[in-house]
Amino acid sequence: MTMRRRERPVRLDGTVIAHSWRGAIDDYLDAQRAGAYPATTVNARRQHLEHLARRTHVDPFELTPRELIAYAAAQSWMPETRRSRRNTLLSFYRWAIADGRAVTNPAEALPRVKAIIPPARPIPTPLYEAALRKADERTGLMLRLAYDAGLRRGEIAVVHSDDLMQDLDGWSLLVHGKGGKQRIVPLTRRLALDLRAAGYGYVFPGAIDGHLSPRRVSELAVDVLPTPWTIHTLRHSFGTRTHNLAGDTFVVQELLGHASPATTRRYVLTDRSRLRATVDAAAGYSSSSPYGRESRSAASSIGSR
Repeated sequence: MTMRRRERPVRLDGTVIAHSWRGAIDDYLDAQRAGAYPATTVNARRQHLEHLARRTHVDPFELTPRELIAYAAAQSWMPETRRSRRNTLLSFYRWAIADGRAVTNPAEALPRVKAIIPPARPIPTPLYEAALRKADERTGLMLRLAYDAGLRRGEIAVVHSDDLMQDLDGWSLLVHGKGGKQRIVPLTRRLALDLRAAGYGYVFPGAIDGHLSPRRVSELAVDVLPTPWTIHTLRHSFGTRTHNLAGDTFVVQELLGHASPATTRRYVLTDRSRLRATVDAAAGYSSSSPYGRESRSAASSIGSR
């Protein structure tokens, strides 16, 4: 397919989106909605494509693999961001090929990005408590939903009074998670009371479909959390604390809404004292005896050799 390239200067301010890009993005997102993709995914892909559209002077289906690689190389993205952007671009151009708008998929030229699994980063309790004291009532409630219930920022943004439910044990929250998946998370008494006191409707009202955006939730949290802690590290803290108490990865997996226990494991930071106690016990040391002194059972075992 031969198309005439537009002679338009590059806009360095990154504010202009050409009509050709705007129409293509809107049509692609309509197809995503028709395929029952969740709103969070649709919104994220819109942001990804608009970011590219503002930084190119050619129409979407005139973009070459080399230009796409140059665009990606110029961004200071973390590996996970690069993976998600690549996935969006692959999906966009696959749709364009199926719709007859493109012949090839230039995003296939983007290198695969190896997944990097970072260690769990639960926020230290004193830092979390200091952030709570600094936060206003609304932001404090956001922090507690992440720390005491393990919610993601996108899940916090859409909490609604209709999602509160009472059972024989207390109050729980119907959480609207990633990929349109739902889960029920038990609430502490204080958290349930404060959510109920928020009244009817979205707990955090805003301009996007009646509620705040996930990005705004994150920004409000970062304003009170010390660097480099984020609202997602509060979710790590919830995963670590619940795992240490329950000792059951599958319980924590259900609470966090993960599809795989392998993902849950990335949210759990093992207590170093538990590691030492396990090593000592395996070597035959008693936790109640002075450090370095073997237990009676271990000593008798050695003496019988």
